[in-house]
Amino acid sequence: MRSSFTSESCKESQLNSLNPQSWLQVERGKLSKLSFQSSTSPTSSSPSIESFIKVPEPPVQPFFKPGDYVEVLAQIHEELESCSPQERSNLYLFQYQLFKGLGEAKLMRRSLRSAWLKGSTVHEKLVFGAWLKFERQGEELISDLLVTCGKCAQESGPIDVSSDLDIDTSSSSRETASMMNGSHILRSVSFKIGDEKIVCDRQKIASLSAPFHAMLNGCFSESLREHIDLSENNISPLGFRAISEFSITGSLNEESPNVLLEMLIFANKFCCERLKDACDRKLASLVSSRDDAVELMECALEENSPVLAASCLQVFLQDLPDCLNDDRVVEIFSHANKQEKMIMVGPASFSLYCLLSEVAMNLDPQSDKTACFLDQLVGSAETNRQKLLAFHQLGCVRLLRKEYDEAERLFKAALDAGHIYSVSGLARLGRIRGHRLWAFDKLSSVISSGTPLGWMYLERSLCCEGDKRWEDLEKATELDPTLTYPYMYRAAALMRRQNVQAALAEINRILGFKLALECLELRFCFYLALENYQAAICDVQAILTLSPDYRMFEGRVAASQLRTLVREHVENWTTADCWLQLYDRWSSVDDTGSLSVIYQMLESDAAKGVLYFRQSLLLLRLNCPEAAMRSLQLARQHASTEHERLVYEGWILYDTGHCNEGLQKAEESINIKKSFEAFFLKAYALADSSLDPSCSSTVISLLEEALKCPSDRLRKGQALNNLGSVYVDCGKLDLAADCYINALKIMHTRAHQGLARVHFLRNEKTAAYEEMTKLIEKAQNNASAYEKRSEYCDRELTKADLEMVTRLDPLRVYPYRYRAAVLMDSHKEKEAIAELSRAIVFKADLHLLHLRAAFHEHTGDVLAALRDCRAALSVDPNHREMLELHNRVNSHEP
Repeated sequence: MRSSFTSESCKESQLNSLNPQSWLQVERGKLSKLSFQSSTSPTSSSPSIESFIKVPEPPVQPFFKPGDYVEVLAQIHEELESCSPQERSNLYLFQYQLFKGLGEAKLMRRSLRSAWLKGSTVHEKLVFGAWLKFERQGEELISDLLVTCGKCAQESGPIDVSSDLDIDTSSSSRETASMMNGSHILRSVSFKIGDEKIVCDRQKIASLSAPFHAMLNGCFSESLREHIDLSENNISPLGFRAISEFSITGSLNEESPNVLLEMLIFANKFCCERLKDACDRKLASLVSSRDDAVELMECALEENSPVLAASCLQVFLQDLPDCLNDDRVVEIFSHANKQEKMIMVGPASFSLYCLLSEVAMNLDPQSDKTACFLDQLVGSAETNRQKLLAFHQLGCVRLLRKEYDEAERLFKAALDAGHIYSVSGLARLGRIRGHRLWAFDKLSSVISSGTPLGWMYLERSLCCEGDKRWEDLEKATELDPTLTYPYMYRAAALMRRQNVQAALAEINRILGFKLALECLELRFCFYLALENYQAAICDVQAILTLSPDYRMFEGRVAASQLRTLVREHVENWTTADCWLQLYDRWSSVDDTGSLSVIYQMLESDAAKGVLYFRQSLLLLRLNCPEAAMRSLQLARQHASTEHERLVYEGWILYDTGHCNEGLQKAEESINIKKSFEAFFLKAYALADSSLDPSCSSTVISLLEEALKCPSDRLRKGQALNNLGSVYVDCGKLDLAADCYINALKIMHTRAHQGLARVHFLRNEKTAAYEEMTKLIEKAQNNASAYEKRSEYCDRELTKADLEMVTRLDPLRVYPYRYRAAVLMDSHKEKEAIAELSRAIVFKADLHLLHLRAAFHEHTGDVLAALRDCRAALSVDPNHREMLELHNRVNSHEP
């Protein structure tokens, strides 16, 4: 969604200043140069560079971003502890929205699952089950693989709405039964339907509803007649015979859908609640396609048939996002009034339109259907939380659609409801209208009135120029180093000043810990400007690995097209060259470079299954789990043998939390043919799944078997490294050292870390430090190496190493915890808490929250400790130590 929400103010200027079509019109081998015009002009930059490296402003995100997310998480957790079952799903939905604003994908998924599990109505189960299915797009293979292992994975599949949805029809039947007791009138009655007469039991028909009872037994003239004409009531003879049969048996025979529809409409007209309910459920059980659902939903809403409506709704939702390309479906959702929404989805209207809005925004945030769904979301909002989210999201879409007056009204409403982030929308509108100073003052007021956040300074920087903008962006990075725009702006500014090394260093700062596509794209542009085509193709191939359909320059040029053009300017590598390049990059821990080489190798005739598997390993290391899973599935698809395919299936299952099933696949593969990868997988899964210390010997033997099988140096180095780790855990340090040394001989650079650990356990602290220094010198991505080296030196050097870790990767939490603990030991409680707080503000980490809660408890601030405990338990509800601390602190609450 990030790429879809583009700032309007920058879009027009970029369109005017950059013409990517020039890339697509050049002759082969004659790519126009985008370089500095003269190396003798150090103070001015080329006009082509000036336009080429423009950085678009970040969009106003349609997310819930409170001023203090920890406080809100704690409030939600507290409410979950005491709320009624009917409130739980909505609370988990709001927790989901908060985690979405924080970018915590795993926690988002867990909150959605909790909303589904705790759903108190069929409608909630239906909506959240469909939402989970939508989130799991592309994961169907996992369910299929689990079935092959004898395990069912369809926990949130379709609901049998016709059986599960309860509608109370008892009051009407009791009423007609009591009215019937005093009747002493004719036993039978004949109803005329067209040319046919249907003889019925008068009292059975009378028992269907109060109107029929009054007609047949009351003061109406029909009560004295033996023949009554019902021809004008749109019921066929076949339909009325079925009604007569139902009045006697209380159940429906097998009737056609058209007859059932007649009966349903008739039952609704004459208030025959039991008959209507039976027809409602029978029709609901027959809905099997989108066309059925579209046709029957109209009838369900007109006739107030909630079971049929819910069944149709389920068909639509299970078909997301495709069904939103059907205008008939969009029409139903867009124009449903309050009563129709109650029929269709009961009290879960807000949840439904949250889901539909999210899907629509992913498809096209500027579309009419997105705006319509968000309008419905606003109309469905009842609580203050629901209103602020709905107002803000619709405000973002109105801003994109240039409906500025309406956007302003919505952002103001969201801000008034307590959503502080909506001030960013108001500031953007102020700038668009030329009120830059007003926007600056508005943001300054927000910054000074509470705890400032990184996005606040980022937004204010957009109202400034020159040094003031730079200053605000530096502050934004200090408060939230995960924001990409400040790095991109500074890098582009440095590049325009021809400070090439500083520009590359700036963009590399964030790429060192966050592989953001927009940052890779900017660096690609830098390399093009420098005519460094080898580096440029490396970045574009990394982009295509992460997102095969990625489009550059505001979505106007496919990255694959740019790669084709740049490739004409780089040397073609043979297969042997590629392997040498891969070994070189792998050994220097250049993960992005390794990705690029593998991308190039996949175009050759090499075994693609093996290469996609290598690609998945790199992507996992780069914290790109979705792309890694896509590569694993491609590895399975391109496996050349059954035993190879089973290994990839095992890794797919293992990486999705199904460790035992992954182990099962490894064993199946070994039974067909012994291979390095099968033994390696079995050893890895067994080490993870077994708590029995004696399994170490089995893991050792499996890794030894793996090393006897053919494989390349990259994988053998990893196996030796893993074997060394097991030996260390068993106390066999000499054997461990041999493994690490042998791994280093075949260029497995990470083995330095294992060897350092051996030195440390031998009480050779200096040797351990030196070993880690070797890794730091060789590895391009070395934040983890600095962190590990910090364990092998005195306090001052430790402090220096951990400061370096935070500069290289501010998302690593150990340095903050270490520094906070040192401050706490020095009785600097406020400084210790502040150290943790500066990381917590941009990273919802259990360990940081746990430690801060313990510090608050130590200082006697029970309420702050309880807040952090509750927030931490929102991150991990089952963490034993956190639960113990929470219970202890809770007992002291005033």
